Amino acid sequence: MNRLRMAVIGVGHLGQHHARILSLQPDVELVGVVDSYTEQARAIAAKLGTTPYDHFEPLIGAVDAVSVVTPTIHHHAVAAEFLRAGVPVLVEKPICRTVAEADELIALADAAGVPLQVGHIERFNPAFEELAKRPIRPKFVEAERHGPFTGRSIDIGVVLDLMIHDLDLLLALVGAPVARVFAVGAAVFGGHEDMVNARLEFENGCVAHLTTSRITRHAKRRLRVWAPEGYAGIDFVTRKLTLVQQSEELREHGIRAGEMDAAAKARLKDEVFGRYLQVLNLDGDRKQDQLTSELRHFIDCVRTGNRPRVSGADGRGALELAERVLAALRTHPWEGTADGPRGPQGTPPPAGWLFPPVQLVRNHAA
Repeated sequence: MNRLRMAVIGVGHLGQHHARILSLQPDVELVGVVDSYTEQARAIAAKLGTTPYDHFEPLIGAVDAVSVVTPTIHHHAVAAEFLRAGVPVLVEKPICRTVAEADELIALADAAGVPLQVGHIERFNPAFEELAKRPIRPKFVEAERHGPFTGRSIDIGVVLDLMIHDLDLLLALVGAPVARVFAVGAAVFGGHEDMVNARLEFENGCVAHLTTSRITRHAKRRLRVWAPEGYAGIDFVTRKLTLVQQSEELREHGIRAGEMDAAAKARLKDEVFGRYLQVLNLDGDRKQDQLTSELRHFIDCVRTGNRPRVSGADGRGALELAERVLAALRTHPWEGTADGPRGPQGTPPPAGWLFPPVQLVRNHAA
């Protein structure tokens, strides 16, 4: 089998891992890495035994596929050039800054007849893969995605940085259009929004609550689903899935706890889980991590021409929903009045201190 000639455009915090994994694939030749910071490109290239570039243009015509891991503001410009040349592209999430830019990438990929994959990596989390196999029809969903401030991705807010993962997962799970969007959030550090809560109401009756923050002490990434078939809970950090379903007895005959005597109610406490509710805990840990799974999937799509699991259209759908969340966020009235402050930058001033402020002592050089 001929080795695919591939390159990674942007080898910062995440892109260097794309490059490292691709360099280890036996059917891939990593022909180059690109970064506008020349020293970064040289360092990664030296480590992986490939060629560094500070511009991507020399690689057009020299590669069979590329992975675009630049800041979001450059996704469209870089991916479009490769797609025009008929080169398959994996572009990190979000697909672009705007839906209009995403539409152009999709059109270019269709015209060239090549795969366009978007890097929504949680689709390759083994716990979500396991859930996606099962006949579940979500009717209420809670998603939490919290993490500490890293200083990365500050060109976008937390909706496009983190919440978009859960927006993509919801669209894949629910399979229905979103009818209404409500959102509230705050820009703590004065730029883009840093914490957001959103409520989505789908046309099929499903309701979803999402909370996202990039200023918490500890990482938390969880999804909880309630459905007629039962309950599903995912911890994306540990990659574990918990499933709960009614027993056959409970589905067929139900239970009337209000009609039970004291002794029967006492037994019920011990029999809820087991006799009436069945629980299955699945450990999604695998030797192969989900970034490797995502990149292997892209390589397979390049070789076969198959539609990627997360296509350009999927990436566009998540971005369009993210734009709706941002629009709702900007119009939220903090005081409940039409003429009051609005949006993540319009939070009201504090009414006081929750506790006495800590006085910081700063050392100044003499």
